[in-house]
This record gives sequence, C-alpha cells and structure tokens, in this order.
Amino acid sequence: MSSRKRVAILGSTGSIGTQALDVIGRHRDEFDVVGLAAGRNADLLAKQTQAFGVKVTSTARDGPQGLLRVAVESEPEILLAATDGSVAFDAVFAAVDRGINVAVANKELVVAAGALLVEAAKRSGSQLLPVDSEHSAIFQCLVGEDRSEVCALVLTASGGPFRHASREEMEGANLASALAHPTWRMGTKNTIDSATMMNKGLEVIEASRLFGFDGDKIEIVVHPQSVAHGFVIFSDGSVKSQLAAPDMRVPIGYALSYPARLQTLGALDGVLAMLGAKRGEAALRYDFEAPDPVRFPCIRLAYQALAAGGTQPAVLSAANEVAVDAFVEGRIPFGRISDVIEGSLNRARAQEPTLDGVRAADREARRAAGEIVHAIERAS
Repeated sequence: MSSRKRVAILGSTGSIGTQALDVIGRHRDEFDVVGLAAGRNADLLAKQTQAFGVKVTSTARDGPQGLLRVAVESEPEILLAATDGSVAFDAVFAAVDRGINVAVANKELVVAAGALLVEAAKRSGSQLLPVDSEHSAIFQCLVGEDRSEVCALVLTASGGPFRHASREEMEGANLASALAHPTWRMGTKNTIDSATMMNKGLEVIEASRLFGFDGDKIEIVVHPQSVAHGFVIFSDGSVKSQLAAPDMRVPIGYALSYPARLQTLGALDGVLAMLGAKRGEAALRYDFEAPDPVRFPCIRLAYQALAAGGTQPAVLSAANEVAVDAFVEGRIPFGRISDVIEGSLNRARAQEPTLDGVRAADREARRAAGEIVHAIERAS
C-alpha cells in the first residue's frame, strides 16, 4: 500500500489549486492526487488530470454532485478547499463529517459557516488546517501553547495597491490599478479584496472561528514587506511570529504535509535573503503601521458583522462578492464597494446560525446587494 498522502483539490485550476499542484509536483514521493474539481477551465483540468494520473474529476457542469464526488468518493486523506464563494459548502461539510482533514483556503466558507464547520470537525475528528498565510502563521505560533495564555492575535496586511492612495484617488480607481498587487499573486476576487482590505476583515472573522477568540482579541497591522505573516502576544509579554517569503506555496505545503514539514530548502543562500532582503543588501527593514479606517471602511464592517454574530458574517461575505463582481464588470466605482456591503448589512434580517440559515442569509444578501448595485447604476 502506498505511503503517499492522498489529496483531493476543489478549485484545482484557480490560483491556490495550481500552486498546490506545483508543490505536489515537486514532492511526488509524498503525495498522491486522487481527485480534482475545476470550474470552467476544462482544458487545464485535462492537463492536470493527465499529469497526476487522477481518476476522479469534475467541472462546473457536474454541479454540486461533482464536487461531492471529488471530496468524498475519491477517498482523500486531506481535501484542499480552494474554491471561491459558497459553491463547495456541501462537499466540504460532507468531507468533514467523514473525518477527512480539510486544508481551508476558502474565506467565504469559514466566514459564513465557520462556527458550524468547527463544531462538525470536533464531532468527527477532522482537522481544519488553514492555508491563508496569516492563519497558517497563527496556527504555527499556537502549536504547543496554552490558549488561555494568549492576549492577542495579530494578522499582517500588505496594504495592497492603494496603501499610499488618498480616499479621493481610490474612489475612482480603475480595475487595472486595483489588480496591481505589490506582493502576492492571487486570483481576481482576492486581489480586489486586498485593495479594499476586506480580505483582512474576512481574515479577522476567520481567525475568530478557527482559533476561538473574540474580535477584540484580534488586531490588524499593515506590513508592506509581507514577510512576517502573523503574531501571537502572550500574557507574559512574549510575542511569537512566523516569517517566510511571500509565496503561497509555503503555507500550502505546510497544510498538506502537517504535522511534518516539506524539505524544500537546500543550502541557504544567505539568511537575510530568506528573510526578505534583496540580493546584496546587508540589512533588513520591516515596517508596521495601523490601517486607515477612513480609507478602508470594509475593515470596520467586518468587525461589526463579527460582533453582531449569527448570520451577519454570511451577509458580509455574500454582499462583498456581489459588490466585487459589479466593480470588475464596470457597473459600480471602486469607492462604492463598501457602500453596497454596508447597505446589505443594514437590510439583513437575523437568521439562525444553521447551515440552512446561512444559505438563506446568503441568498437574501445577494438579492439586497444586487438591488443596491442597480440603484448606484441608475444614479450614475
């Protein structure tokens, strides 16, 4: 019997999925890809299937049943959940219910239904392993620590492409400038979320769900070098941080190989280079600053949704998806993204935090956000 870890990937043709397969391709003696689910990029899926000898695959044409087949029937030991939005919720919950470990790279899943997912994992013994670089950092800093001795979690942010832009400049920013991320290579949705800093707001909610801390114990700092990915502050004043190059393959590899670490480094070509110094530099500089709540109102909205609880985080996530899509399609200005989200939160009715309640809140939020988008279009 093969000792290789069996891996299935939901979202194999997206940014996280392709980088995960790059990691796996460099460590074929450690992993066996048993299932791949893609959206509409059937050509790339076919190439991936051939390259890794995968028997169980699906595309968007196959609907939820295709995702379920990949997540469960391929019999993985670990499932990488790397789709956007709520399309894979049922498949991920089915895997967790069966005790399959899940490497989580789907913000919307944890934001909208994270409390339910964590409870399901506790019942089944499934491990939830964060893939976001910030949550991977916090996860690594907490290994072996007593949670009662934690004073605060700190998530770092690059600041995105508009770190130095004025609010007026951001209001009318075009798509190309919003996608010009200075550090990370991500898909369109995540890159726009970085530009609004909604990604950090969503990550605060994720951290609360994954690690069990209230929002008042989770902070954000802007760190443009993107080398220190997160900090944990302890009751005795000690601080632990995880540092790594701004390369998503590092946290992806850690989640897939946990509790082991992949052997990816040979002889170090200078310690400073590994910590972010450019070739030939003899010193490093790391900057940390508070995010500006006026220029980045999405952060405030995320904290508000987390504090409100129930299905409000699901409303936040769904409304954000609609608003981002509307901006990408040229229907609303960049500066109105937060208005769509705030209006949707204000319209939302309280729903029970069950999976059905989350789905209902998601539908209602999308409808409300769509109406707000149309109103903005008519007024422009």
